[in-house]
Amino acid sequence: MDGLTVKLQSLNEKVKFSATARENPEVIIDYFPPVGDAQGYTSLELLMASFGSCVSTTILTLLRHRMNKQVDGIAVEVKGQLREEHPKALESMLVTLRIRAKDLSQQEVRQTLAASEEKLCPVWAMLKGNVAIDFEIFITE
Repeated sequence: MDGLTVKLQSLNEKVKFSATARENPEVIIDYFPPVGDAQGYTSLELLMASFGSCVSTTILTLLRHRMNKQVDGIAVEVKGQLREEHPKALESMLVTLRIRAKDLSQQEVRQTLAASEEKLCPVWAMLKGNVAIDFEIFITE
């Protein structure tokens, strides 16, 4: 895949948009009042979701297919702290990973995170050096 295309279309007199990629369902993007009507995800929320899904994809792929671990699922929560000054960009993120797996150690998860940061997650590559990122890892059977 050489490139990606996302199409956006304005939906109202404010800043509500519909976004689509390939043949997937639309995603609604909006902003908080008074600029928007808060009827969709903000751009930063979508960025945080992209980061969480990118990291989770790497974790699951490496644990299941390279480390032969039985992973029953993962739940991810990403909390972002915004800068005080404009633009109100992300200053830091705390990513909480709740992984359901047997015989899995924190060290093994940290190994997958290192690989994700160093060479596998393109979203992380874009955020690196701009946003401080910390992780909490909880493993249950």
